[in-house]
Amino acid sequence: MPADTVTLNLDDVKTLAKAALMNAGCDNANAEAIAHVVWMAERDGCSSHGLFRVPGYCKSLSSGKVNGAARPLLDRAAPSVLWVDGDAGYTPIAHKTMMEDFAELVRAQGVALAAITNSFHFAALWPEVEMLSSRGLVAMACTSYKPTVAPHGGRKPLYGTNPLAFSWPRPEGDPVTFDQASATMARGDIQIHKRDGKPVPEGVGIDANGNPTNDPEKILEGAQLAFGGYKGSSIAMMVELLAGPLLGENLSLEAAETDLDDGGPARGGEFILAFDPAKTRQKTESGGNAERLFAAMLEQEGVRLPGQGRKTRRAEVAEKGVVIPRALMEQIEI
Repeated sequence: MPADTVTLNLDDVKTLAKAALMNAGCDNANAEAIAHVVWMAERDGCSSHGLFRVPGYCKSLSSGKVNGAARPLLDRAAPSVLWVDGDAGYTPIAHKTMMEDFAELVRAQGVALAAITNSFHFAALWPEVEMLSSRGLVAMACTSYKPTVAPHGGRKPLYGTNPLAFSWPRPEGDPVTFDQASATMARGDIQIHKRDGKPVPEGVGIDANGNPTNDPEKILEGAQLAFGGYKGSSIAMMVELLAGPLLGENLSLEAAETDLDDGGPARGGEFILAFDPAKTRQKTESGGNAERLFAAMLEQEGVRLPGQGRKTRRAEVAEKGVVIPRALMEQIEI
């Protein structure tokens, strides 16, 4: 292993993250909730959302922007709408607080919306949709960020990377889940490429003058591009509307106008929509035709189900541990 890296086991990941968060101002409940999603990311080889994010978490706690002792409040805004005031905390504590109540609401109504506001989302989206699919529910979620992505045809950042996640439960085994930015590449991955001195693929972004480039530093100074041209740009716009105006929360551009730029996320909303298949099916069958679809996909050589890559990486991490730059370790331990 290179001398400039450190190898940790998964227990060490959670211990390290939780200690840093509590040192920066989190109470035990908030630190535990955040450290768990950091641990989940590292467990599945998703380094851009794991320990890499801890310094940003801590900076926003130390600056006072984020409430490290948040106690989210729940309110039934309508029969099928659960409103969640995040109490200016990070979203993992909001998810932990709302999850059982929301799952019960989905089962009662067949379909329900969770509107999370006054919160700071700095993690992957798949943990919360998988929390719901593990309860037999179909779920989707989206959230915005500060401007990083230019609208199709434009040169200046306007949208966040605006991810959308979806999870489908299965009778046996892991759910089928995807979590993907509407940008060609997640911003955290571009930042890691910059840190490691590696170029990004063509089509990821443009420099400050609007010229295509694969230099991650120039893209971070310029703008990212949506995947699929105008199609990804339209999805980014949809996420802006669902996670912002629909919930009475910030657009990405508004989040930037009020943010402290302390290295952590800006305040915003999260849109979660979930369905109970037991209520949406006209018949009481098991829904096995979904399994037929998955089987037909896997019959084709080279095809894998969304989320399978994380499961493969999970086994590799369990065997080899989590490898992070020594500089990141030192930064977290401060």
